[in-house]
Amino acid sequence: MEFSQVLAENSNTIIAKWVAAVREDRQIESADDLSYTAIKNHIPDVFQAMVTVLSQSQESDIKSIITASWQHGLLRAEQGFDPSEIAREYRLLRKVIFDTVEIYLLQAATAEVIRYMRLIDAVIDEAIARCFHSYVGERLRELEHLQASLTLHNEELTRLVTSNEDKLSQLAHELKHPLTAIIGYSDLFLRQQKRAIQKKENPVNIEHIERVLRNGRHLLRLINNVLELSRYEAGKIQLQLAPTNIREIINNVCEMLEPLASEKNLLILVEWVEAPNEVITDGFQLQQIVTNLVSNAIRYTETGTISILSKVVEGEKWAIAVSDTGIGIAKEDQTKIFEPYFRVTSQTRPYAPDSTGLGLAIVVRLVKLLQGEISLVSQEGVGSTFTVTLPLKVEV
Repeated sequence: MEFSQVLAENSNTIIAKWVAAVREDRQIESADDLSYTAIKNHIPDVFQAMVTVLSQSQESDIKSIITASWQHGLLRAEQGFDPSEIAREYRLLRKVIFDTVEIYLLQAATAEVIRYMRLIDAVIDEAIARCFHSYVGERLRELEHLQASLTLHNEELTRLVTSNEDKLSQLAHELKHPLTAIIGYSDLFLRQQKRAIQKKENPVNIEHIERVLRNGRHLLRLINNVLELSRYEAGKIQLQLAPTNIREIINNVCEMLEPLASEKNLLILVEWVEAPNEVITDGFQLQQIVTNLVSNAIRYTETGTISILSKVVEGEKWAIAVSDTGIGIAKEDQTKIFEPYFRVTSQTRPYAPDSTGLGLAIVVRLVKLLQGEISLVSQEGVGSTFTVTLPLKVEV
């Protein structure tokens, strides 16, 4: 029996059954919204190459298998498949082939059946290997390109911050939206890769992806901070005064920053027994102040606690103090700490790599906007306490 001829005659049936199986497989979610042609991809070329390998009368065409499966991996990378989904595709192809030709195998000699089964397995294994190779290569090339682009934009934006503030706000707006998309898709792909590794599927190198996310988030944070600073300097921040629940704002900030503290095993302690129940202020700007102070405390603290204390003070005022057990601030730096782009260093380490040097500069300006004051008490190696004192009612 010329088994390659059997495969050739049933090729359309096998491909159709395989596409249907891929559509029905709930573990291949990336195929849900693809057309029949998009799912079929280069599999017919891989299948045709398989026929030539199994043929005793034709010259074996290994090269076409390599080319077809390579192209299959590239297209699956563009379509957003993850590695586990591609692996399942090829498992389904093997199953559909054997289910379709089982009746013919039963008519062949045992030695011939074993030979054909081994050849089919070998061809599919080679196709999987080539497909994964191109898939991973394409993903990493794309992400390396994005990382390089983000780094260049970061350097250029930093240069513009110091040399050309007039056009900075417009440039930051232009960069912000595509950066948000880049970070979102990179984060999605990173989570897919981690899920694939947990399933013990073919793991890939995710270091490049994590580098994109780190640089992208750092650059986006820098852009947001620059925009905030620019709006203040231009007098474009309009206060929206309304009754504001202090405890709710503190609680929101703690919930948002808890994952960052947990990564460093830091405990966030809150004391608000003496806090005012409600104040008249701009809730959004107040939350910006608290968020920057707490995130700054987490950034410069390796062990210990972050404490948040809120209470009413004399003269129709209230205060919020954020304390940490971090590296502290040298006396000579305490007068510079609220200047834009100044970053704290210590004898044991340079400035935090994810710091923009704008957080406290924004805080001091927003505090002034809310008609308040900010003070600092700090000791190197012991920690720092930033205290913000604000009126219970901000006057228009």
